Amino acid sequence: MSRKVINAVVIFGALSLTSVLLIQVFWIKSTLKAQQTALTLQERQDSLNMRQFEEQVRVALRNVVEEINTQQADSSDLYGAVKQKSTNYFLVDINEDLHPYYLEQLLKRYFYDNGISQNFLYGIYDCFNDSIVYGNLIRFSRDSLYNPISDTIAGITSPELAWKKDGHYFTVFFPDVQNELVELSVQSSSPWLYLLIIVVLILGFFVFSLSVIIRQKRLAEVRNDFINNMTHELKTPISTIGLSSETILREDFSHNPEKLKKYASIIYKENKRLENQVEKVLNIAKLRENEITLNKSKIAIHEILEEAAESFRFNQLENGGLIETVYNATDDIINADEVHITNVVFNIIDNAVKYARETIVIRIQTKNERGGISILFEDNGIGIKKDDLKQIFEKFYRVPTGNLHDVKGFGLGLYYVKLIVEAHRGTIHVKSKVDEGTSFLIWLPK
Repeated sequence: MSRKVINAVVIFGALSLTSVLLIQVFWIKSTLKAQQTALTLQERQDSLNMRQFEEQVRVALRNVVEEINTQQADSSDLYGAVKQKSTNYFLVDINEDLHPYYLEQLLKRYFYDNGISQNFLYGIYDCFNDSIVYGNLIRFSRDSLYNPISDTIAGITSPELAWKKDGHYFTVFFPDVQNELVELSVQSSSPWLYLLIIVVLILGFFVFSLSVIIRQKRLAEVRNDFINNMTHELKTPISTIGLSSETILREDFSHNPEKLKKYASIIYKENKRLENQVEKVLNIAKLRENEITLNKSKIAIHEILEEAAESFRFNQLENGGLIETVYNATDDIINADEVHITNVVFNIIDNAVKYARETIVIRIQTKNERGGISILFEDNGIGIKKDDLKQIFEKFYRVPTGNLHDVKGFGLGLYYVKLIVEAHRGTIHVKSKVDEGTSFLIWLPK
């Protein structure tokens, strides 16, 4: 997948996500606006209903006061007798003794006449001792209209009740009528919470999809790089074999057998090289950790390191360079597979040589720690970028070099190294800085 395709996917995904968010924001704003309009209308309706209720109560209570004064032939001014303390609490001044049963009957009658169907609590007060001298809670029902809240004798007001107490005012309280309007905007913030959850889910899915696409692109690049390198590695010996064979067929070597032997030697060596490359690819490509068979025996790590160092000094460092060994481990004997461990050492040194600069400097150190032996390989090579450092142990992965093939290999060496080290229950760590060098630290248990 090309970079243009990935960019197109990102742009299309971003536009789609933005469109969804804009639609959601528009929908939420429209919903909240409709809710606010409904709330305003409801508040106005509630306000009208409340004012109507208050006026009905005031009218009913004025009628009660007029009835009381008519019965008692009191000519005092009734103006200001009814006082509203709150939406559901009223106080009425009286000048004479008032029997509770009589007051209760008047309240029931005039409340019913004025269309008031609310439960109410009344009380007769004595202002001298500031205490209630009588009270009762009356409930409204469609069948029986007004009844005491209790069916016991204590809840029923009797007309035979002996009454000699002074009452200077009475109050009426409606417990089911709220003092404040109902708040309908409590849930106004919840749609934004839902939108936030949706955004998080969509963004998570988008990021996950993008990461999968990028990972697939990286795998495709690794695969293409592997194919290019394999083609180059196989094409070179094939071309050499073809040219040598063609020369042998075209020329007469009857008078120059040494030259014929030279071309035959080239064909043999290139054929062996081709065979080894193909065998390496087939063997490592099929290699799995649970399929590795280790033939363990007592081996000396220092001997393997010294043999590898000498081999590279002789074959690879003809034009200068240094492989320094520092053996600080006092006990270098471990139980391991000698062939695989030797291959691990050769692979790491080979990588250091291939990615070295003009003058190769490789330092190998050992020491005993954690019941085993640590081997540190350090070089002064070109180094590895941080992004590539995380993937160097993956199968077929090589640091991208474009179309240049100056460094041979299939990207299987470090994958093999990690697989063998972990098969021995060991660990491997790598550190690197660009243009400064790379270090590999291997630890193997006894």
